[in-house]
Amino acid sequence: MKLSDFDFDLPEQLIALRPATPRPASRMLVARGAELSDHHFSDLPDFLRAGDLLVLNDTKVIPARLSGLRRRVSDNGETFAKVEVTLLSCDTDGNWLALAKPGRRVRVGEVIEFDAALQAQVLDKTSDSIRLRFSLAGADFDQAIQRLGSMPLPPYIAAKRPADAQDKEDYQTVFAQHSGAVAAPTASLHFDKNLLEQLQAKGVNTTKVTLHVGAGTFLPVKTDDISAHKMHAEWGRVSEQAVQMIAQTKARGGRVIPVGTTALRLVETAAQASGAIAPWSGETDIFIKPGFHFAVADGLITNFHLPKSTLMMLVSAFMGCQEIRDIYQYAIAGGYRFFSYGDSSLLLPSENDI
Repeated sequence: MKLSDFDFDLPEQLIALRPATPRPASRMLVARGAELSDHHFSDLPDFLRAGDLLVLNDTKVIPARLSGLRRRVSDNGETFAKVEVTLLSCDTDGNWLALAKPGRRVRVGEVIEFDAALQAQVLDKTSDSIRLRFSLAGADFDQAIQRLGSMPLPPYIAAKRPADAQDKEDYQTVFAQHSGAVAAPTASLHFDKNLLEQLQAKGVNTTKVTLHVGAGTFLPVKTDDISAHKMHAEWGRVSEQAVQMIAQTKARGGRVIPVGTTALRLVETAAQASGAIAPWSGETDIFIKPGFHFAVADGLITNFHLPKSTLMMLVSAFMGCQEIRDIYQYAIAGGYRFFSYGDSSLLLPSENDI
């Protein structure tokens, strides 16, 4: 298939720059087979049954965008220049892969100072990233990042406004637990504690998996033939407890509904070897596009995605290409808000779910 097959025109005013408040007040488009209807996220319990299972991604977004001064020592003394660093991922040695802006002026060996306590040395550099060794580690590093960093908002928001203190709350799920993501699992941003309690009272179960969402989720697809695209890798874990809950739900006739494309990609990764879900941890670069066989997910809660993105390809694989075109045309005509801070959809492809 061609990249143009996943393109659409989106009015700029439909790109959400702030989330709805309270969180479940966001709108929710429900697609049950070919039937489309308009609701709010607070109506979610009406569309789930006792015995259904929601799979939540409990990754925690770190305030990964840092402003500093790079220090360069020469025969003429020290010089300083401003640089913005966005952390991407941490390796087993505790060093961080990062983006730098402006990156072309950064040199291997020089030091970037963020404040008196936190500095980083540039270990190496490629055409699009740098690797940093920080002066702090563990809890001390985490505390410094919380103090100095800002939330790494998606490019389409950051281009229109800077991140602020409100984003540290808005761009984090209420069940975030394991730090490591540099982008939020945005479909989960619609939940608050009250809604989770309502779902529990109805008999809807939840389980948690962890996928640390990387900045690569925003990278554009550059190949016209989508089969030539290489996905970015992200670290994730599916526990034995999550596997048991998924298997028990299936055995009892309940539906397994990942919340977000990140949770879906992870559970489908964990089922790739045998077709049945199994405990798994590691890096996944699974590319879900039309023709993919889903072994775990019976439904999906997800926001509305960027044109020509791998996530558009994923939801097209899940619902059908023409069906997704119809859903997105309906959403645009209905004024739904798009992308990370936008509205949501509940996708139920099987006619048995109507």
